[in-house]
Amino acid sequence: MTEHMGMNRTGLQMSPLDSQAMQQYAGPLPAPSTEADALALTRADYAAHAPALGSVPLPGSIKGAMLAAGAMLTGDRPEILLDKLAERLAFERGGTRLYDALLDKCQALDTTHTSITEAEIRRMRNDEAHHFLQIGQAIEELGGDPTCQTPSADLVGMETLGLVQVLSDPRTSISQALHAILTAELSDQAGWEALIALAEAQDQPELAQMGSIALAQERDHVQMISTWYRESLGLAGPGQVGAADRGTNIQSQGKEIQ
Repeated sequence: MTEHMGMNRTGLQMSPLDSQAMQQYAGPLPAPSTEADALALTRADYAAHAPALGSVPLPGSIKGAMLAAGAMLTGDRPEILLDKLAERLAFERGGTRLYDALLDKCQALDTTHTSITEAEIRRMRNDEAHHFLQIGQAIEELGGDPTCQTPSADLVGMETLGLVQVLSDPRTSISQALHAILTAELSDQAGWEALIALAEAQDQPELAQMGSIALAQERDHVQMISTWYRESLGLAGPGQVGAADRGTNIQSQGKEIQ
């Protein structure tokens, strides 16, 4: 672990005299509501007049137009499903890159206090890459364009930007990198759950089945990363959760989502 006691000078306690002088210079706090109300009004004004984050493109093929028209006639909203598929596409692409960065960091730093293995990282990385390819194919089968940046795809790109920075920062430790990966995996899990629900609601059983398999794999990722994270903090010994236990959990998770 790289966490250690050092000359951290960011807190007020490091310089009591200077901190007291600074607080005296700042004077009394303003009225509780004045600045807060002004900020709230500004945010509300921007929110009311700002354009949307983006749009889902119109079908660019005859097949896509026919599928969209047929779905609308039955009361479905295919644009929502395509938007969420594009979200998963962007997230799985980002997840693949996060695992690439984790692999680089684990090769450079000491991981002997955990049960991390290069093979397991590569397996999870390949799961993310496989999900990316599957989603791209699903978008094309629905008549969509997997290269389009939809609103939700744009959103998750911004959300994961900070996670990429954490994994890419040479100063971050193994435990800090695992924390970022765990954040991504928990969000990924929730995203798959939403996509499965949409697929079922819009009578897309094959898409729902594909999502169910992917969700079981993502849940396995969460368990694995959680174990490594606890080990990196000294809360568990290396290898306390075995592969057989993880396989049992994957099977039970698969039953839950069928």
